Amino acid sequence: MSGHPILLGIVGDSAAGKTTLTRGIAQILGPENVTIICTDDYHRYDRRQRAEKGITALHPDCNYLDIIQQHLALLRTGQPILKPIYNHTTGAFDPPEYIEPKRYVIVEGLLGFTTRGMRDCYDVKVYLAPPEPLRTRWKIKRDTAKRGYTEEEVLAEMRKREPDSEQYIRPQRGGADLVVSFYPSEKVQEDSQLNVRLLLRPTIPHPDFLEVITRSGAHTKSAVRMELDRDMGKPVDVLEVDGHTTDEQVRDLQEVLCGEGPYDAATCMTFDIGKLVGTTGEILQSHPLAISQLLITYHMLKASRGY
Repeated sequence: MSGHPILLGIVGDSAAGKTTLTRGIAQILGPENVTIICTDDYHRYDRRQRAEKGITALHPDCNYLDIIQQHLALLRTGQPILKPIYNHTTGAFDPPEYIEPKRYVIVEGLLGFTTRGMRDCYDVKVYLAPPEPLRTRWKIKRDTAKRGYTEEEVLAEMRKREPDSEQYIRPQRGGADLVVSFYPSEKVQEDSQLNVRLLLRPTIPHPDFLEVITRSGAHTKSAVRMELDRDMGKPVDVLEVDGHTTDEQVRDLQEVLCGEGPYDAATCMTFDIGKLVGTTGEILQSHPLAISQLLITYHMLKASRGY
């Protein structure tokens, strides 16, 4: 067993789905075993100061990257930190919070893979890359419902942030072990029916999905499929799961991914994994989201055993 807390890094632009992905992973591992922190709490300036200086929250100069790196190193060795708290409602800072790492630490945020020192602290690194129209829809929905903005204000802020997104956020994709891209099909746009494209880099050992898919009789036109591709100039394996896939079609994948954990596949699927909140507040189920959460959890459990 690994002698240090297992650190998972989840990086993506604002409203890319980091919190939704994290929620299911924590459920499988057990909330009592998981510490969740957000690197966006490490802003150097509050909302008013950012407006005065003309800098966005995505710019490295607007964040204490050195303290993030120091805190990640402390957490990895099992030491506590005094973490700042940025209040997204008020745009100001709340009193800091004393955090002791549990067995698993999930670190989500905008700039978590920016430096080599940060990247070296993680056992598993995930980058979320939804297509921009989908992320825009998610950000409008979140910021108008939870943060009090108008749609026009959200769109204006996204336009302002776009140069920093392009320069500082998206390049972090290259430091990830897995790239998770949820995307709509041509016919269906609902979040519960989104497909997922999982890019599996050879930086960590992934399950033999091709053998599982072949055994189940799937093929390239199936709702669950494997292919080879290139990402940022390097070869990757790609696992795709369509939103309309059935329980039967994903059962073999679930068996493989749940086999490394303390639960069987049937028990795993009783947790709040693959769960989404619909536009009217209803709870929806997504197999692509559940498989993504199970795959990341699989890697965290494997890391805890030294692979």
